[in-house]
Amino acid sequence: MQRRSLLAMLALPVALATLAGCGFKLRTSQPLPFSTIAVTPEKSGGVAGDLARYLGDIVRPVAPGAGGELPEVILDILQEGREKLVVGVNASGQVREFELRMRVNFKLRTAKGVELIAPSVIEQRRSISFNESAVLAKEAEEVLLYRDMQADIVQQLLRRLGAFKMPGQASALPAAPVPPLPSPAPE
Repeated sequence: MQRRSLLAMLALPVALATLAGCGFKLRTSQPLPFSTIAVTPEKSGGVAGDLARYLGDIVRPVAPGAGGELPEVILDILQEGREKLVVGVNASGQVREFELRMRVNFKLRTAKGVELIAPSVIEQRRSISFNESAVLAKEAEEVLLYRDMQADIVQQLLRRLGAFKMPGQASALPAAPVPPLPSPAPE
């Protein structure tokens, strides 16, 4: 038993050295080219709420229209919607498969109204089978799929925010990093 423990302890540094030598590194935060942001509609829930929560850890959120400091950029969540479409039925006409869709329309602008990212759409789709004998389980699965789609949309928005350049910015050097999102916790 001691021999196995000794071999395991010796194998760990060898594995770490191999990973470090091949250029492996953990995923790092994505840089953002601004230090203050306002998200509208302000923390209305859904994508806007999640995005404001994640951005609040990286950049300083500023309330839009407040009498104080103006944000460098304003992210407008123009529309957020969910759809559930029937895509499969059996021979007797009973539903067997749904397609869940989540769509977010957004744009990014400066406090002075200069458009940085034109109105854009991010859409996620998931298929879900349906069985009338397991309705409660399928409803719970649907909730989890919508939560997963929302997390994916927030991650895509963060990547798009990190990819654009502020007007007059020579390089894409970051003002603040974006950490990777944690996986959604089941309720």
